[in-house]
Amino acid sequence: MIKAPDKMLARRADTRARADFATWKMMAKLNGASSLSSQAQDFLLTYKALLNEMTEVQASDATIALITKSYYAEMGGVGTPPAIPAGSNDGADEYMTGNVTAFRRPRVAPPKPGNSGSAAQPKLPVALIFACLIVVYVGIRYFLW
Repeated sequence: MIKAPDKMLARRADTRARADFATWKMMAKLNGASSLSSQAQDFLLTYKALLNEMTEVQASDATIALITKSYYAEMGGVGTPPAIPAGSNDGADEYMTGNVTAFRRPRVAPPKPGNSGSAAQPKLPVALIFACLIVVYVGIRYFLW
């Protein structure tokens, strides 16, 4: 039986592993892998070895699984981390290309017809407000000094 704290640890380890692996891959592409920790460099070497045997997606998944297992043990988990179900897409595939989500403009709600009276109040022009501020300043300056 899998306990809730074990699932939370596994989810946290998986999230951290995915973020770290993406960061490490980007650093390696930018020739900054030498500045990574030795653990990160070891995982990148494992990833490169796996790339020779399988596709990039499979190698990434296998490496992330190894990192997750390592992080799970660091966080106090015992044994193999429980499997984490993949989140539902809810039709997101039509908007996804690679690992970049296309921007979609949010829907604009039509204005409510009953509130037209409050929105129709005239606003003071900026010049009138500025003139009033000058009058107040001159008045204070004249009467107090």
